Amino acid sequence: MSALDEDWRADLDAVDAALIDDYQSGFPVVERPFRAVAADLGIDEAEALERVRRLRERGIFRRFGAVLNPPVIGSSTLAAVAAPAERFDEVAEVINGYRQVNHNYRRDHTWNMWFVVTAASRRKRDAILAEIEDRTGCPVLNLPMLTDYYIDLEFPVVNDDAFARESVAATDASATRISEEAVGDLTELEAALLIEIQDGFPLSATPYRDVAESIGADPGDVVDAVERLLADGCIKRVGCVVNHVVTGFDANCMVVWDVPDDDLDARGEAVGELPYVTLCYHRPRRPDQDWEYNLFTMIHGREADAVDAKIDELAAEHLPFDHERLYSTATLKQTGARYDELVSAGSEPES
Repeated sequence: MSALDEDWRADLDAVDAALIDDYQSGFPVVERPFRAVAADLGIDEAEALERVRRLRERGIFRRFGAVLNPPVIGSSTLAAVAAPAERFDEVAEVINGYRQVNHNYRRDHTWNMWFVVTAASRRKRDAILAEIEDRTGCPVLNLPMLTDYYIDLEFPVVNDDAFARESVAATDASATRISEEAVGDLTELEAALLIEIQDGFPLSATPYRDVAESIGADPGDVVDAVERLLADGCIKRVGCVVNHVVTGFDANCMVVWDVPDDDLDARGEAVGELPYVTLCYHRPRRPDQDWEYNLFTMIHGREADAVDAKIDELAAEHLPFDHERLYSTATLKQTGARYDELVSAGSEPES
């Protein structure tokens, strides 16, 4: 049963709905952001802050703060193992024990455990993968992102949509190459700031001042640094991060496609512009591991039948190629990337 079946919206009013749907990004980067939001919503600063606090306590918001962009700052990859059924929990425990593993899902596929490793450098990232392979005895499928066509989990949820962005007309997509050798060129202030805010901003009337006090910086310098990191793409957005599962979006499918290489960018950009496609990116084929897929898409939905129908549409009208549908069947780990790892390239991997 999804959270929607439990009518999670029953006691929400129009102001709550606006905070949930309209402030997933674009939260003002000013010393008193809740005062600015309150003015837009016709309430006072204390009420705006209390409402966000209450929505977080209910689990509708994961956190208030910045959505960071690991591939811009360090080296990140999607990896998978085919864990034997009788050892599944044991393998998951080993993988989840790494701080650099920030997401891990069980999927309905031969490669049944999919996880993300984010580290300060490609060398460190690959050392972690090698160690996981050695400790579990399971070969690791290493699939770093090579091109980002569209990645954005910001979408309205206070609705009856069966799939994400059902009521959205269009989105913009473009091919952005991702370097596996990325290492964030961060100032000392920026590095300290990212570590401090990785789990969210303080829920107070003056979050930037509070962060500044914690890292021994001037509040104005912290505000300037956040704006600079937004402009550079190290921070994707600042706002209230929604828990999509709590809001009913728990029928989510990763679809992998075998797209001709010379047609990949055109197809990737076109598919990335479809509103119902929440993620679209290029990862390498691994023919030596019987992995022939190079385009990944995600569709988030509340109803599995509706998600399957959109995948059927995607295959019939946009991607007439071999594909597989990998539904997530369990969340094994879900945290933010640990930025104390990302801003200190050169240290050895550790569990």
